[in-house]
Amino acid sequence: MRGSQLVEGTIFDIKRFALNDGPGVRTTVFFKGCPLACRVCHNPESQSFKHEIMVRSARCRLCAECARACPERAITVTDAGVSVDRSKCRACGLCSEACPTGSLLLVGRRVTVQEVLREIEKDVVFYDQSGGGVTLSGGEPVAQPRFCAALLSALKKAEIHTVLDTSGYAPANLFSETTKEADLFLYDLKIMDEKRHVAFTGVSNRTILENLTRLSRARRAVVVRIPVSPGINDDRENMEHTAAFLAALPHPPPVDLLPYHRAGISKYEGLGREYEFGSLKPPSPSSLERFRSVLQGAGLRVTIEGNDA
Repeated sequence: MRGSQLVEGTIFDIKRFALNDGPGVRTTVFFKGCPLACRVCHNPESQSFKHEIMVRSARCRLCAECARACPERAITVTDAGVSVDRSKCRACGLCSEACPTGSLLLVGRRVTVQEVLREIEKDVVFYDQSGGGVTLSGGEPVAQPRFCAALLSALKKAEIHTVLDTSGYAPANLFSETTKEADLFLYDLKIMDEKRHVAFTGVSNRTILENLTRLSRARRAVVVRIPVSPGINDDRENMEHTAAFLAALPHPPPVDLLPYHRAGISKYEGLGREYEFGSLKPPSPSSLERFRSVLQGAGLRVTIEGNDA
């Protein structure tokens, strides 16, 4: 037990009192790194396995303490704001430590299972009262299999309910072994056509669909979550293909539709990355209802952001 608690992984946040990552009041642990490169990801800081510096320009007072602290001279401060030369930056975090306003944020830190448990255990009383627990999200938790499995095992021993928020993209045996202690899966499905899936996420969806089928066959508790992005996966063909696949599973899961939102756009600029869908808007209520109607027509139970109505 002691050895497993010393297993290390890389995370970028621990969010307490989360209400949208599974039942009840939860603590969500965000793993850093993902094998997918979804083009409208709202957590772009989760994609790379490496530590990164994120600039939050609205907080900056142009004091230049960050530039003075940087040993690589990778930071420039002008009247226009802070810029980071990513080719020089080693993400050592000294600029973040020196910044008095939190304008520069070091995204990513190495932690042990034991350290995460210390944070989680602060809120056990809220889990017990609300039927909540801990959600592992990301990024992709299964992309750090040893850390993910050790944390799930430790939480199981502590009798804390666990949710795994996953894309399902991992070799079958690895996915099965890593996730065996999870109580509930929030399983992302994006696009059913393989070629379109590759174009949008950078990877094939074959493994994703196969692992979901195995979970269904094993009667594991699953909620399929579909992030609905206009012009990307809300067309009739994808709706009907998704409905047919899910309805044909051995034990069809409930589905939750999650409308695209623009909350993560500023993060791309903060990471020095261009966001190609800056003009994309959230889906209309009627578009979401059409998607729900197609899924319900296949006999599936469907919610929109967790709501039946």
